[in-house]
Amino acid sequence: MSDLPDLLLASLEPLTRKQAEHSLSAYSQQQGFLSHLLRLVLDQSQNKSVRLSGSVYLKNVSKSRWEDDVQPIAEQDKVALRAELVPAMLALSNPADKSIRAQIAEAVSLIAELDFPTRWENLIDQLVASLSPTDYNINIGVLQTGHSIFRHWRAHVRSDLLFTEINLVFSKFMTPFLQLFRQTASLLTQPGQSKDQYTLLAQSMVLLVDIYYDFTCQDLPPSIEDTHLEFFGANGGYFTVLMSWDPAELKGDSEDTTASLPSQIKTRILEVLELFIKLFPETLQTSNAVETFVQAVWSLIGSNRLPNVSDDMLVSQSLKFISTALRSGFYKSTIFSAPGIIPTLIEGIVVPNTTLREHDIEQFEDDPLEYVRLDLAVSAAGTDTATRRQSAMDVLQTLVSSGYEAEATEIVGGWINKGLTEYQSNKEVNWKAKDTAIYLLTAVATRGVTTQQGVTSTNALVDVVKFFSDHVFQDLQAPPGSVHPILQVDAIRFLYTFRNQLTKPQLLSVLPLLIKHLDSDNYVTYTYAAITIDRILFIRQNGQLLFAQADIRDFASELLGVLLSKIERAGSAEKVAENDHLMKCVMRVILTARQSLTPSHEQILNRLVAILGVISKNPSNPKFDQYIFESLSALMRFVTSGSPATIPTFENVLFSPFTIILEQDIDQYVPYVFQLLAQLLSLRPISEPSPAQYKALLPYILTPTTWVQQGSIPGLVKLLKAYLQRDAAQMLKEGQVVSALGVVQQRLIPSKNNDVYGFELMQAVLTFVDVSPIKQYIKTIMLIILTRMQNSKTDKFVHLLTRFVLFIMSANKEGLGPDYVIEMFESIQPGLWGQILSNFVLPLVPKMPFKERKMTAVGMTRLLFQSNLFVREPSVQTWPAALQALIKLFSEPQYLSQSKTTEDEGFSGITEIDHEEQTAGYQAAYSRLAASESAESEIDPVAYVSDPQQFLGEQLVAFGRTGGRTGASSLQQLLSKGDPAVIQPFVRSLAAAGFTI
Repeated sequence: MSDLPDLLLASLEPLTRKQAEHSLSAYSQQQGFLSHLLRLVLDQSQNKSVRLSGSVYLKNVSKSRWEDDVQPIAEQDKVALRAELVPAMLALSNPADKSIRAQIAEAVSLIAELDFPTRWENLIDQLVASLSPTDYNINIGVLQTGHSIFRHWRAHVRSDLLFTEINLVFSKFMTPFLQLFRQTASLLTQPGQSKDQYTLLAQSMVLLVDIYYDFTCQDLPPSIEDTHLEFFGANGGYFTVLMSWDPAELKGDSEDTTASLPSQIKTRILEVLELFIKLFPETLQTSNAVETFVQAVWSLIGSNRLPNVSDDMLVSQSLKFISTALRSGFYKSTIFSAPGIIPTLIEGIVVPNTTLREHDIEQFEDDPLEYVRLDLAVSAAGTDTATRRQSAMDVLQTLVSSGYEAEATEIVGGWINKGLTEYQSNKEVNWKAKDTAIYLLTAVATRGVTTQQGVTSTNALVDVVKFFSDHVFQDLQAPPGSVHPILQVDAIRFLYTFRNQLTKPQLLSVLPLLIKHLDSDNYVTYTYAAITIDRILFIRQNGQLLFAQADIRDFASELLGVLLSKIERAGSAEKVAENDHLMKCVMRVILTARQSLTPSHEQILNRLVAILGVISKNPSNPKFDQYIFESLSALMRFVTSGSPATIPTFENVLFSPFTIILEQDIDQYVPYVFQLLAQLLSLRPISEPSPAQYKALLPYILTPTTWVQQGSIPGLVKLLKAYLQRDAAQMLKEGQVVSALGVVQQRLIPSKNNDVYGFELMQAVLTFVDVSPIKQYIKTIMLIILTRMQNSKTDKFVHLLTRFVLFIMSANKEGLGPDYVIEMFESIQPGLWGQILSNFVLPLVPKMPFKERKMTAVGMTRLLFQSNLFVREPSVQTWPAALQALIKLFSEPQYLSQSKTTEDEGFSGITEIDHEEQTAGYQAAYSRLAASESAESEIDPVAYVSDPQQFLGEQLVAFGRTGGRTGASSLQQLLSKGDPAVIQPFVRSLAAAGFTI
């Protein structure tokens, strides 16, 4: 591994990245690799970039392969790494190694999430033993490691397992934690410390308050409850003192954008206060802490005392704290009902924080995408996305919804009128006054809001539509340059925010204005126009989309042309892909316009493919990628559904770029390509074999290395199913079916992540391929399945096996059926069928999901009344239990009722495409193309049965008439062995339906 440093550096360069990653992946399979890599990271003589790249790679391998089923890390390597990680964190305690230490801390966090406490019992002991009474560089490493482990508790649902872990940590870490907190707080507040000493102590305090939050996020530990006044007391409590602590040595420059350490500490203390108001209000009321801290916040941020960007998070969290205190209702009489308090709150805190600052205007001009991101972001505590304006808006909205609606509306109304009057007196100079007025109106008018649908309910005292007509519409239709661009963005944002309050005709009337703004030279203006068009087209009323293709048919092609031109003009791959809002709007227009794009589809398709060619040179934005592939999928879906003759056009245009993506192994795009190829092939008639260009891909698809990338597997399975549906006989002849089953056996069934796709592919093979030649392979796979059942059974896997067994029993195909299942299990081990049926299948039969119930009913009916083997010893012993499981299935109300489907409902999956939350990395998960998936028609394995209850009646009567098969029990004998309380009512109900035994 001597070339490991060179490979780590090469992995950072776009031109050498792919080959370097392949080589690193090969090394990572070798025993001892992780320990070797960690030593390299700790080697101070190595290039800093090598060490940082190595720490990132160590974290990523730990994340992807620690519990991987197919390429697991060897147990001895795990043991070695667990022993080395905490000492490594301490070795990286030098401030110069901060970025590397953060990656190792993340690796500790990922591994601890899986292994602590059961397989990493001494982790907390290692941390406690490492704490130092004097060396705060060491303490920072310990605290950072601890926080990386404990912070996961914040997102966990309460459970016995979670509290077992928490209590174990408390038993070992709580006492030294409190001792270190007291020591650090004492040293921090002692005068005479040097800047370096203050810095180390303050960094430690940030982490200590973080851990205090971790320790109280689920419940209030006795040790913390008993020391409540020590922390929250009005006179000398640690948190109270730290809220006013601001040493000159740690004051930052006014131009800094990073929060100072005292600011970070105060922000985190207010997060703890907010948590306590929500979870432990009674405890807070014993100390009057909220009253104390409201006063502290008032002194801290009132009258815009903290105007700098570096204080944004502190100001935002302060405002969130006030909102939470208001919303709780506990402090209405003690704090917020005092005379003059609401006007003071609005005038002193809310209004100053809704006014644009020079920094905001500079960001609008110099970093427009960040301006949009922050403007759209939902205010969230402790995150970089919390803005002053949103937090101030939240205070106003809380006032409106907490019983102060009339007072707040009247006071804010005065400020709004003042701003509008000021603007009218000098529009060119006082445009910021109107911006503030619009923002205040938006805040006070909003009662309920969701990310997807915008404002859902408004303040009854505010006429939003009138305000739009009187003050906003004029800016929306103003020619470019005639008003400040921020006011035009305000007008578009107002429309975006209150889209649900406008009627469909009103929205249709403003769409042309929004399209005109798409052509603006201002980045924020055209971006907001795209965002607003997307959200307007997504409006749903009574569960139905408000806009259909008829509404935008006349201008859809023009709209797409403007959007695509904007994207194309961006230039480089990174610049083209940075504005995913434009591509999301393209996707939404295609989803809405549907077949009306048929006349222009070829031009749209070619432009999309050209954009794909540009961004594929350096993929950089997962959201943009998702939206462009979704656009291709939706365009293909809708155009070909109305004009099947266009299928060859899509194939001719798409095959070349798709081939390049596969040849160059652009791993971010490969999963999308397989899904789109599956969609393309599925559009072709089943009666025709696959064209030559598809067949040429099959050997590549069946190569084991193609299945290594986790995200590709769902698309590959869909594609193979499409091949099997058309070319099963040829694939069997050429050994390709056996290759597919080899993938099932080696890659899919052994994996907890991929087993569902293994069963899906096996079901497709048995559906389309002649069963006789492949029985031996199915039996081999069944042995693998049974091994998994024995070694790593999960509820999901039991359900998958049960569904597969029921599918085979229900399939009306030569070679399949209940006797095939029984023979297969009995050939593996005599008596095995009875165990599988009794322990796994029958308990699940009444619980099968709705869409699988028809298949379940038919499969069980065939087992009971068509099987020769099931009515003989030893299987017949479970016949009564099997019938009772089937009766229980039928006893469920509306057990098989079919829901009506319309064209719109059939397309609901793709009309609801939304990827707001998709912020994970490319490889983190399978990125599903909704349009591609919706287009795939599910094959009903029991389509030959229209009414399962009638089928059951007919089969039962037919079985009864045979008088029992040779060597088998008769129907009456079998029924008599069951529970009469279950059997007899069922037989009577069948008789009433005309099925008499």
